Amino acid sequence: MRKDITVVAEPRATRGKNEANRLRARQLSPAVLYGAGKDPVAIAVSPKELNRILYSSSGHNTIFNLDITGVETTPVMIVDWQLDPIRDNLLHTDLMRIDLGKRLKVKVAIHLTGVPVGVKTFGGVLEVVNREIDVECLPNDIPEHLTHDISDLMIGQGVRAGEIALSGSMKLTGHADQVICHVVGQKVEAAPAEEAAATAEPEVIKKGKKEEAEAEPAKKKK
Repeated sequence: MRKDITVVAEPRATRGKNEANRLRARQLSPAVLYGAGKDPVAIAVSPKELNRILYSSSGHNTIFNLDITGVETTPVMIVDWQLDPIRDNLLHTDLMRIDLGKRLKVKVAIHLTGVPVGVKTFGGVLEVVNREIDVECLPNDIPEHLTHDISDLMIGQGVRAGEIALSGSMKLTGHADQVICHVVGQKVEAAPAEEAAATAEPEVIKKGKKEEAEAEPAKKKK
């Protein structure tokens, strides 16, 4: 989704662990910009600004402007990022130049609305299998999410990717029969009486063996 956001970056001439540490001391993070048939550019950018984009409603599907001082200004997307496993800080980011006239393949989240009849009336359980689908579209047509109403679902019914309504230049690129969600009946637990019988049976067998063992010495006395 295209947003009117501009993130300022600066080119960096050196790479490596020492350079990364110096950047982090300045509240910056290393990143690389590539794509659109141009050479990759090593840059330094504010991790706070990139985090705001990653945790926004459109997330990594956000298209924003990257202004590299003295180099170029171009629309970009975040395509990969690395986080510190302990502190959760943004360690490195890969950014891709976006040609607004060319189609892109992206994953789009599915928001399910309503409560299925099979759940509300008949006691079923809604199981969500996949929360996003693969689509291809022009950059300006990338939605924040797609919505699908599941109110009419009965037990045994579900929703597949091919049933999700698409608009504009969007085209499904994943499997149309990919299951998004379905309603299933609740599992029936064994009745208490059956459970009691199952646990009591081994005790009866043990008791019979004990009686046989006690009767054996009596036969030998005769």
